[in-house]
Amino acid sequence: MDAHTTNGPGRADGVIERHSIDVVPDSERHGRAFNQFTLWLGANLQITAIVTGALAVVFGGDVVWSLVGLVAGNLLGGAVMALHSAQGPRLGLPQMIQSRAQFGVRGAAVPLLLVILMYVGFFASGSVLAGQATARLAHTNDTTGIIVFAVLTAVVAAIGYRVIHVVGRVASAVCAVAFVFLGIRLLDRVDVGALLGDAHFSLPMFLLAMSLSASWQLAFGPYVADYSRYLPRTTSARATFWWTLSGSALGSQWSMTFGVLVAASAGERFLDDQVGYVVSLGGAGAAASLLYFVIALGKLTINVLNTYGGFISMVTGISGFRGQRTLSPRGRAAYIAGIMVAGTAMALLGKDSFLVSFKDFLLFLLTFFTPWSAINLVDYYLISRERYDIPALFDPHGRYGAWRANALIVYAVGVLAQLPFLATSFYTGPLVAPLGGADVSWIVGLAVPATLYWLLARSDNAAKGTAPAPEVAAPSGEVAAASPPGDR
Repeated sequence: MDAHTTNGPGRADGVIERHSIDVVPDSERHGRAFNQFTLWLGANLQITAIVTGALAVVFGGDVVWSLVGLVAGNLLGGAVMALHSAQGPRLGLPQMIQSRAQFGVRGAAVPLLLVILMYVGFFASGSVLAGQATARLAHTNDTTGIIVFAVLTAVVAAIGYRVIHVVGRVASAVCAVAFVFLGIRLLDRVDVGALLGDAHFSLPMFLLAMSLSASWQLAFGPYVADYSRYLPRTTSARATFWWTLSGSALGSQWSMTFGVLVAASAGERFLDDQVGYVVSLGGAGAAASLLYFVIALGKLTINVLNTYGGFISMVTGISGFRGQRTLSPRGRAAYIAGIMVAGTAMALLGKDSFLVSFKDFLLFLLTFFTPWSAINLVDYYLISRERYDIPALFDPHGRYGAWRANALIVYAVGVLAQLPFLATSFYTGPLVAPLGGADVSWIVGLAVPATLYWLLARSDNAAKGTAPAPEVAAPSGEVAAASPPGDR
């Protein structure tokens, strides 16, 4: 285990994190709900969010309705994501460990495989743009810039939770100042009145914008509680929810609005070199160097989250079969290195076709993560009523079992139910054309599994006579939920 000492309740003097998928004891809890605001604001004030907003215009939307669609998606998707964040202080566990309560200790590996793919993909897409900024800052080529950035990301992720939040606080302040400056410079070049006056509503384009921002927010769901699990157990769930939603929705909408205006006014100049064009708005020389640094810092924040989340997810998936609850420093480094190598390889292979690939990647991922979010939230808030038997989450022979067929079947149905409504460059469902080309798959992916899981879980609990367990103190000073007699 990493060196780590405590100095009084809630304080930890060690910089290097020693926890992975195990419960964070109350004695090591620290921070405030406001920390979620700075982390998620910093994670969203960055170049990939700009590109995501730009895609709404690049693929045919106008400025006005693209912005309205992006706002709606950020608020709806952000609310789902923030509900996951509120689970962290209550349980003191990483997000995907909680999936064992729905899918089983080993069955949780099914959505985890796709979650890990998501982290690697976002690591890759972030490294492409950050690599460009790093290369220009260091006066080297893009390949070297991508590799240097990837190594730096892995180092910060390996240090862990405390440093991740410090980076988020710094990035939220620095990037906010830079975005205000860039916004002023952009408004000097853009005829906003003309752009806003050219409004022509198109349902497919509106729903594309909404899907882009909703998928952006929902993709945080599988790891958002990883960054709230150290908050004191007494932290208000409502405060955690609102600070997370505020930081994430504000940061992403700010970036995406900038992207919409840039794409609508610059066209091919932006498409040819996203990083270069954004920096050119600020000027040359020292100003350009500072902006390249800001872009790299913003991407560092989110890429560290992706790397750390990938590491936690890999440990969660494998430990379900190995019975592992803790991890050595060497094991931690190996998992993080694996994420880094895979993501860097993908970045180098896909850097020349970034925009189209990234749009399809976002929408395709949404197909697999909306059913998981629906199942997890319904189970936590409506079925289990915010109480889990924490020791049983690590025991395939315990309360939750190794595999839970009901959840796995509902998850599969939730994925399949979206296919008729899905629109990507490599597959378009048969119900997309009757809807005018609109992609509403993510709405189906939330509604269908949420309803099915609630009905099945209620019926199963009624048949077994089970109920959420009361909370009791665990020997380690953690808090677990006890299983009802005879339920193990």
